[in-house]
Amino acid sequence: MVNIKKIILTIILSGALLLPTVKAQRIFDRVKEVMQEKSNDRDTTKGNKSNANLSGISTGDMSNALKQALNIGVKEGVQRLGAEDGFFKNELVKILLPQELRKVDAALRSFGLSSLADQGLLLLNRAAEDAVQEGIPIFANAITSITFDDAKNILLGDSVAATNYLKGKTSEQLFTAFKPKVENSLGKVGADRVWEQIISKYNGITNQSLETDLNTYVTQETVNGVFKMVAEKESDIRENPIFRTTSLLKKVFGAVD
Repeated sequence: MVNIKKIILTIILSGALLLPTVKAQRIFDRVKEVMQEKSNDRDTTKGNKSNANLSGISTGDMSNALKQALNIGVKEGVQRLGAEDGFFKNELVKILLPQELRKVDAALRSFGLSSLADQGLLLLNRAAEDAVQEGIPIFANAITSITFDDAKNILLGDSVAATNYLKGKTSEQLFTAFKPKVENSLGKVGADRVWEQIISKYNGITNQSLETDLNTYVTQETVNGVFKMVAEKESDIRENPIFRTTSLLKKVFGAVD
């Protein structure tokens, strides 16, 4: 595609070369100023929401809209994550082995125990898929109790500002509330027994005594997975009106488009 701006600039500059030095310099300077103004206009427009029309929208509406967006993200995210392969076949949230267990995985595979290693990884994800289904009340309560200290700034923030705010305010309580559910799920899907077998075989092969806290690790990864799905939904609501499924979402997020 022909770049019209470049052609025009070339013609101007070519003509300038035929003029006296002083006039030519003035043209060069003016061209430079125009190009800089265009660049500044692009920089100012891109991602700048300071001119959003929020007049007539109360702080309460802003806060409630942010909570609605987060609640929708939690409900839809948990529904997706709680399905079979909701973690295991979702590259955004799939639980991989913690660093200290990767050497275990490699050792098992080198001794022809790949199927056992594969089963161990699968069951970590199955435990998360089972546990996360009980997460909606925990997350919903965290969202209900949260106070947006500066709803306007969060509303005018980046595409995941509300999710990051929720994460910063509730991560610790969510982890504490979620941990026993993950522990129960590890036993329910048999992950605890399989990993006991895996660690035992590894210790026998390497003459080491390795221990790891899978419950803590899977709990953190499960909570992180939910936050990733909530962030994805928040971005959708902010960037695409089709995802604003309530009148409040349309009113508030529409004002910052």
